[in-house]
Amino acid sequence: HRGPLGRHRHRSLIRVSLSYHTRTNMGDKALEAKNKGNASFASGDFQTAIVHFTEAIKLDPSNQVLYSNRSASYASLQKYDEALADAEKTVELKPDWSRGWGRKGAALHGKRDYEEAIIAYKKGLQIEPNSAALQKGMDDAEEAMFSSGAPGGGQGNIGNMFKGDVLSKLRANPQTAPYCSQPDFLAHITRLQQDPKHLNTCLQDPRIMAAVGVLLGVNVQTPESAGFGRGNEDEEARSPPPPKKEEPKKPEPAPPVEVPEHKKQALAEKDKGTEAYKKREFETALLHYSRAIEIDPEDITYLTNRSAVYFEMKNYDQCIADCKQAIEKGREVRADFKLVGRAFQRLGNAYAKQEKYTEAIEAYNKSLTENRTAEVLETLRRTEKLKKDKEERDYLNPELSRVAKEAGGEHFKKGEFPDAIKQYTEAVRRNPDDHTLYTNRALCYTRLGEYPLALKDADKAIELKPDFGKAYIRKGLCHFFMKEYDKALEAYDRGMKIPGEENNAEMVEGMQKTMQAIQRRNYGGDQPEGKTAEDRERSEAEEKQRRAKAMSDPEIQAILRDPNMNQVLQDLSSDPRAAQTHMRNPGVAAKINKLIASGVLKMG
Repeated sequence: HRGPLGRHRHRSLIRVSLSYHTRTNMGDKALEAKNKGNASFASGDFQTAIVHFTEAIKLDPSNQVLYSNRSASYASLQKYDEALADAEKTVELKPDWSRGWGRKGAALHGKRDYEEAIIAYKKGLQIEPNSAALQKGMDDAEEAMFSSGAPGGGQGNIGNMFKGDVLSKLRANPQTAPYCSQPDFLAHITRLQQDPKHLNTCLQDPRIMAAVGVLLGVNVQTPESAGFGRGNEDEEARSPPPPKKEEPKKPEPAPPVEVPEHKKQALAEKDKGTEAYKKREFETALLHYSRAIEIDPEDITYLTNRSAVYFEMKNYDQCIADCKQAIEKGREVRADFKLVGRAFQRLGNAYAKQEKYTEAIEAYNKSLTENRTAEVLETLRRTEKLKKDKEERDYLNPELSRVAKEAGGEHFKKGEFPDAIKQYTEAVRRNPDDHTLYTNRALCYTRLGEYPLALKDADKAIELKPDFGKAYIRKGLCHFFMKEYDKALEAYDRGMKIPGEENNAEMVEGMQKTMQAIQRRNYGGDQPEGKTAEDRERSEAEEKQRRAKAMSDPEIQAILRDPNMNQVLQDLSSDPRAAQTHMRNPGVAAKINKLIASGVLKMG
């Protein structure tokens, strides 16, 4: 049997000393702390709840529910940065748990980052589409974004609606056309054009509410349009009437403005084009949209519609041309900013299809400037990642990678490890699938004492080529220097199971050195001879640190939570003869060796 106990099976007496941590059922303590946190949260004592949840997390750091609960506690105290950090950890541990995304959305809402909150809630709804809590959270975030004046919603965009030829749009709508002949209404509009900050005051007038609805293209309910009359008791609470002004005579409402004939013709062609587009009869749709553009060249909607047809036909150059023309014309006639933003969005989509990601990113940013939406923001981020991936692909060159690898080898021979790392890193960028580059760089990191970086490279080499023995040698050496002897043994053991590597000299030597280190620590580490008080104090501190680190290992935690293993450990402590019986079970023996190698269990 290969392991720290292999040489000592013949012993008739085995004394087991378990640390305080091993005597305690970690899972039960974590559950107890969690229940205390839940009770404190339910009573409104959020600060105490945080203390209990933090204690539970220390005992069970891989439990996403604990981070979720603590996130809710922080959010209840309006500590949204801490709430967001815990929510991020929750979704990291379990990305397919909708509640984690809900916690993230709530924290972002609290930080007034409404767009990111909406994205988080949407991700949660993708996992649990029928969640009323997530839907309400997203609705609240959207409403907050609109009412706060934040980018993407609110008065910033509404204020922009009062720029340009506003009265023409209002006169063209039957609901607002009569107001355009009323002097006080016109005064409100002029005031808003000069300074949109007065919007909240002006919204007390239902006529302004109706005008906002027309300009935004939404149906805004006013007392008259909602059907509330003078006899309705809720009328005052829903929308107070504007202050009455004494006027000698109420002016007659202006007659509805007739839609010009050429606009009617253009709209008819647009409808025909849309019908053909839905049937995927793209040539017919192009014909009708082109006619609409000829009839009414001032309306950019027809250009953006035609660009959509070209996009579906994969004629991206023509789509780009139409989008640019629509943007130029839209700025000339002061078209609705949403239309211009949509043209920029489609322009970015066309560039992205051509893999012109720099141009696409520029178009998306301009779209956000015109009309900030969560959809465009998410598309922008996705495109930025595509751009980065493409740049990495374009940089690939196995021949140049080989040249950099050879240069790294020369620096390594001279002991110039930082320069060697630089060359190996360049080689990796040129050919990231070459597993030997990672083991070479791992050895350089090891010589510099950068063991975590070396371990990361060794793991990557194993990922690329699981039967590459040298990678396990590097991995075992890293764990050895980090005093993670149990993991070092596992690395060497896995390496020696590779066909042809059973008697690998480096692995055998590494295994022997690791076992000797374990024996020195477990059997001779308590001897005071030759040590000063300061040395003993330092050794004890290091031992505690190593044990605490081992206790955070999920494998160690799983062993200690196992009821069968708890019984085994109790038997070992109280009945020395039980050691030989338990060690005959390979599974139990492996777990005990794991505890011994990690320093959690000491034998003597």
